[in-house]
Amino acid sequence: MITTAMVSLGLLFIHPRVWTALLLYSTFYRGFNLSRIVKGRIHEGYLRRVTLRTSVLIIVGQFLIVGTMAVSSPSRWFVLTVLQLCLATTLLLSTIRHMRTTREPVLTKSYVDRDLPSLSVAIPARNESEDLEECLQSLLANNYPKLEILVLDDCSSNAKTPEIIRSFAHDGVRFVAGSEPETTWLAKNWAYERLAEEANGELILFCGVDTRFAPDGLRTLVANLIEKDKSMVSVLPHNENIGLGAQLLQPMRYAWELSLPRRLFQRPPVLSTCWLIKKSLLVSAGSFKAVSRSVVPESHFARSSSVHDGYSFVRSNAVVSRKSAYEQRATAIRTRYPQLHRRPELVALLTLMEVVGIVGPIALAVTAGLDRHFLALFIGIVSYIMLTIGWLIVNAMTYGKVLPFSLVNLPLAIATDVTLMHYAMFKYEFSDVIWKGRNVCIPVMHVMSRLPDVTASSE
Repeated sequence: MITTAMVSLGLLFIHPRVWTALLLYSTFYRGFNLSRIVKGRIHEGYLRRVTLRTSVLIIVGQFLIVGTMAVSSPSRWFVLTVLQLCLATTLLLSTIRHMRTTREPVLTKSYVDRDLPSLSVAIPARNESEDLEECLQSLLANNYPKLEILVLDDCSSNAKTPEIIRSFAHDGVRFVAGSEPETTWLAKNWAYERLAEEANGELILFCGVDTRFAPDGLRTLVANLIEKDKSMVSVLPHNENIGLGAQLLQPMRYAWELSLPRRLFQRPPVLSTCWLIKKSLLVSAGSFKAVSRSVVPESHFARSSSVHDGYSFVRSNAVVSRKSAYEQRATAIRTRYPQLHRRPELVALLTLMEVVGIVGPIALAVTAGLDRHFLALFIGIVSYIMLTIGWLIVNAMTYGKVLPFSLVNLPLAIATDVTLMHYAMFKYEFSDVIWKGRNVCIPVMHVMSRLPDVTASSE
């Protein structure tokens, strides 16, 4: 690791170019990968497999970088501009497509109470307060006829959470006692599994305590599922937190679901805020036992239902999210690295794509203008305009309108995302990621809950 770092630094010093900087950049991730072996907190078999895979891929990438250095400078200019334009076009077209497909459909039929299936709303709660009360009040104000509301107390350390749940018992809210999860389970998935077992409805709606529903919200969601003949619906809610910090976090999270051409990878967009599923599909897909370690378990069921065109991702003004910027940041740290399959090489690649492909057109336009490469200047300007339009569309889907700050905050949002992505990678690999008072690294990263006694084993 030391030798590789010295060689990379020496090349950058002797030949200070973009390509030698990229070589040093890849060396950082190679060193990070080897550091996992030094730390040794992951089970040995899993650690051996993942570090070997990452090392091989990064070394291949370094050979590609060195090979690129042999290409003439004008050719590199042309290739870079074309790649940026292709990326901007792909992201914009995908965003426009999702803007069209996620529209809440106009119902062609009205459904009387007897036509609607029974519905169970499942809410895991741990150390909650006002959010839980407001969420339950919005559910009880709904006009859905066959409604069951289940709230699981996930071993709260405060006494207020079970008190809140029981205070709604006279309104029909059913209290479910939780238990500590097994070490191979994420606590949220463990709670979901218990709630699914208790649910009596033909449909189950999973949501967080930061979700609010309009009086006809549940009826509208179920009617959409019936109208489209789907087995699962995931909801992009209307966001009410429009603080400057939140504008750098939540739209970027939605952008990864809305702007990528997910159909090519058979990975439909999904959000954990609120999702509705037929209980029969949940059972046939293995329930939460099949995704006990997954940070985003709903993506598994979305893929299962999309095989037969049974999945839909919709926007809904009838569902509102009131998650604070602090909670949005915590969610980003908890989900970003596992969504990248816990692989440093994917973090390196995605960071490079964000910086070069999204922020890069600005630098490209400036540099091309100074060097009088007018074609590259034009392409750089066009690419950034296309990216900005896509970003504005995502913001409009997030908040229901385009906020003034979103006109200029794309580079800041990218910088925030890259920073949180690397912070999450470090926390998962070398520290703890605490969510609701529990360390989610143990099930997600195959972390040993107690490191072996080296002295005793050597003796």
